[in-house]
Amino acid sequence: MLHGNPTWSFYYRDLIKGLRDGFRVVAPDHMGCGLSDKPQNYPYTLATHIANLRALIDHLKLTDITLAVHDWGGAIGFGWAMQHPELVRRLVLFNTATFPGPCPRRIRICTWPVFGAVAIRTFNAFAVAAVHTACKNRARMTPLVKRGYLLPYDTWANRIANLRFVQDIPLRATHPTYPLIKKIESSLVQYRDRPALICWGGQDFCFNDWYLAEWRKRLPGAEVHRFDDAGHYVVEDAHERILPLLRKFLSEWTD
Repeated sequence: MLHGNPTWSFYYRDLIKGLRDGFRVVAPDHMGCGLSDKPQNYPYTLATHIANLRALIDHLKLTDITLAVHDWGGAIGFGWAMQHPELVRRLVLFNTATFPGPCPRRIRICTWPVFGAVAIRTFNAFAVAAVHTACKNRARMTPLVKRGYLLPYDTWANRIANLRFVQDIPLRATHPTYPLIKKIESSLVQYRDRPALICWGGQDFCFNDWYLAEWRKRLPGAEVHRFDDAGHYVVEDAHERILPLLRKFLSEWTD
């Protein structure tokens, strides 16, 4: 289970608890996120995050993998998978993308020099805004849950990856990460016949229904569930509805 920005493995906690009786769940924190180290002079790029995931999977000797991804986790997960498709058995997608698409203005302005750094690292604007807007079921975002999401990003230094992830969004073909994103996009064809489950928050301001339509094209056989009342943090909004779907999906595709 691969998270995005500005979340961490905490995002998957309810699904992990609901699956641990029958499945091995591996939910790492990307470098700079969650409880991982947060080095200040480090290449926080998509390529580096993919390399880290590769090292983890090699170290754990994982095979027969169900790749579950959200937000940046999609590009990271599929970036690894394009070199190791034989290790991926099933796919689970939560509001993510591995191809260029429309980016909302509120995120674009965070890529601006100086402004982005001040907003994200000084005022923690990216993570704070997310706990107020990415989850549509406000009752879910209790003070304790908010604290969980924000806990790893409590200082200027600890928000380094939040900023670097935003700066690594390939908004233009001239961006250094753009060629890698396009390469990952071109690799998706090999998963057209792979079992796939898509659980999508219909009120996501970022990965909206344009992205869902693109996934339907790329994974035409996928089982798709769109939750009209859920936002970008679809797992937070709808975990109790997603869990039985996920368990059923995993059980149907188990030997």
